[in-house]
Amino acid sequence: MLRLNRGTKVALGAVTVVVLGFLYIPMFVIVMNSFNSGRVSGWPIPGFSLEWWGKALTNPAMHAAFLNSVIVASVATAFALVLGTLAAFALQRFKFFGQNTVNLLIVLPITLPGIVTGVALSNTFHQVLKPMGIHVGYWGMIIAHATFCVVMVFNNVIARLRRMNPNLEEASADLGAGIGQTFRLITFPQFRPAFIAGGLLAFALSFDEIVVTIFTAPPGTETLPLWIMNQMGRPNEVNQVNVVATLMILLSLIPVYFSQRAQRADT
Repeated sequence: MLRLNRGTKVALGAVTVVVLGFLYIPMFVIVMNSFNSGRVSGWPIPGFSLEWWGKALTNPAMHAAFLNSVIVASVATAFALVLGTLAAFALQRFKFFGQNTVNLLIVLPITLPGIVTGVALSNTFHQVLKPMGIHVGYWGMIIAHATFCVVMVFNNVIARLRRMNPNLEEASADLGAGIGQTFRLITFPQFRPAFIAGGLLAFALSFDEIVVTIFTAPPGTETLPLWIMNQMGRPNEVNQVNVVATLMILLSLIPVYFSQRAQRADT
């Protein structure tokens, strides 16, 4: 067992406090400014008020942006769950030429800078597909989000498949169960926590994505991150942004919490 002297413990504690403060103090300032009685965001706040909460929660533009974010994230996650799981099974259960290359191509979108992915997809949609008469519109934004959401599901599922015991599936087949019954009763329950965790992480990643969305959102369409970015240029509306940011902080805790629970259940 590693033992640390008192000085080392104090130093590590101080570093931890500084790092946590750097991460969470700005969030605290945002939350407090959502209750700011002044018109301009700042610190310290002059007083407490619920005015900005009322304006933000009744703002139709914010409602539309929130709905767009939920729709895009939900559909992109649904695509990711299907495609990511199928890709994980294909790469784990079969050996074929170019397997490592396919694995690299699946993971590549999450490693590329978002601006590269956004520019590439925008050029494809407008300079290749549009001249051919194919207008992707709203679906183009969903497809763009699905490209990196697939990676989250794929990584979680394939990691679990590598740890699964194939003898259970063989025993199920020996006892007369078909492929579908074996998958439903034996295979899926074993990788279900990883499947759920990947889906939750994919939804969270899509919900707050902004760089790729800037390049692929159709004109006049805003997701919640885009709405926040646009409102930041209006000083008198920044406190509404603080309200929405506070709500997003709270909502973001939900998928992260359940994802961690699912991952712990998988270990």
